[in-house]
Amino acid sequence: MIQKKVCMVGAFATGKTSLVSRFIYSIFSEKYYTTVGVKIDKKTLDFQGNNVNLILWDLYGEDEFQKVRMSYLRGSSGYILVVDGTRRNTLDKAFELQTKVEESIGKVPFILVFNKWDMTNEWEIEAHELDVIIQQGWTVINTSAKTGQGVEEVFQTLTNKILNG
Repeated sequence: MIQKKVCMVGAFATGKTSLVSRFIYSIFSEKYYTTVGVKIDKKTLDFQGNNVNLILWDLYGEDEFQKVRMSYLRGSSGYILVVDGTRRNTLDKAFELQTKVEESIGKVPFILVFNKWDMTNEWEIEAHELDVIIQQGWTVINTSAKTGQGVEEVFQTLTNKILNG
């Protein structure tokens, strides 16, 4: 059995916990719970005929009062950088966190997730901004933890990047 640690990283309230809940338990809750510290979950994927155990570290969101502890990232095979499309500042925070993560653990595979795709009428991020990020070579996936759109794709894509480079 292959085991891989994956961290969920982003500003507070971007939907990191909701994405994990949707992926592991196929559920979504309208209630907002702040993650305190780190919450660890596990899911086994069948990937190209292999069982891959994903150990998901859902890190508390970073804001002006609380910084993500880079020590939580040690041993990560990859990470998911989560942005709330309805809050422009979460994209800026994602860029900042990506730099910090790379300085802390080096270059490991990651996916940039634009969450809350079900609320595009409230988005503060323009389509051309997404295009620029994609042109820089980043893998970008639009998701909705609420509807489930793109969630499975995120974890499958990241697993592929981790195992196949």
